[in-house]
Amino acid sequence: MAATGKHSKGKMGMFRIESKKISVWKRVKAVVRGPMIALIALFAVLCVTTPSFLTLQNFINIMSQITVWGILALGMTFVIISGGIDLSVGFVLSFSTMVFGWSAKIIGLPIGVAIILAILAGSLCGLANGLMVTKAKLPAFIATLAMYYISKGLAHIITNGKQVLDYPEWFLAYSFKYYFNFLSVTTFLFIVLIVVCWVFLTHREAGRNLYAVGGNAEVARLAGIRVSLVTTGAYVVSGMMAGIAGVVYASRVNASTPLAGMGYELNAIAIAVIGGASLRGGVGTIGGTVIGALFLGFLMNGLNLHGMSPHIQTISIGTIIAVAVFFDMLSRRKK
Repeated sequence: MAATGKHSKGKMGMFRIESKKISVWKRVKAVVRGPMIALIALFAVLCVTTPSFLTLQNFINIMSQITVWGILALGMTFVIISGGIDLSVGFVLSFSTMVFGWSAKIIGLPIGVAIILAILAGSLCGLANGLMVTKAKLPAFIATLAMYYISKGLAHIITNGKQVLDYPEWFLAYSFKYYFNFLSVTTFLFIVLIVVCWVFLTHREAGRNLYAVGGNAEVARLAGIRVSLVTTGAYVVSGMMAGIAGVVYASRVNASTPLAGMGYELNAIAIAVIGGASLRGGVGTIGGTVIGALFLGFLMNGLNLHGMSPHIQTISIGTIIAVAVFFDMLSRRKK
């Protein structure tokens, strides 16, 4: 009888594990299904209406364009899942890229050290955001809006508002030297970050805690989760990603400018919500964010190929955010 009980317990344990895998897979499919359909539809329309869209060089251009946005959006996804928002990432990117330029060109530090300092600068901005939200109890909107202006001012002060230009050729090659005719080092870095973030959110306890905090912070606290630590960590990740994006930006445009990331917070939010992340927290996937990045990249590229003005592109991003949030609210009401 004891052996039978042990065998039954083992079978029940396997059943629970399999059930958990199925439920996770269902959740991923539920979040990604809509964005994937929208991406396929947009791709089909652009292939039919724009002959130059379906070329290797154009796809290289799209990937180059979305790399900076996508890296920012990965960090934004963490914050949105936690139930927050980060309006500062655009100018945190600007501050980070100016720290990089100041360190590498004005002080003359090695490029590797300058990269570390830039990422550290972004991470510290994220830490400040997290502490304002968790310790000072400021609403995320107010805390990150304050950091938006603080990092904007710091980006101008560090070099008195001057651009930093002319980085070494080998550093620029990270963005413009292509392996296998399509893959640059910066694009490969984006892919690596996607995998790392996906593994963290789906296979690590800290990632599951992030969903729990975003779903219901009070229930998560009662379950023994350190809500303040998890929330602060999400903002640190967002700031760190902004720091990395600042370095990638410098490599891509061969310059560091105080206004480098202006408006990029809108792109990062748009990518996350297009990918199915809910601004109410607790919902979002890295796969969805990747789909959102491709969708925005395809859309902006298509509008450029059709000769649309940048103002039309901005209107399109705002409209997409409104539509994505509307459908998220609609689906929640149905549930």
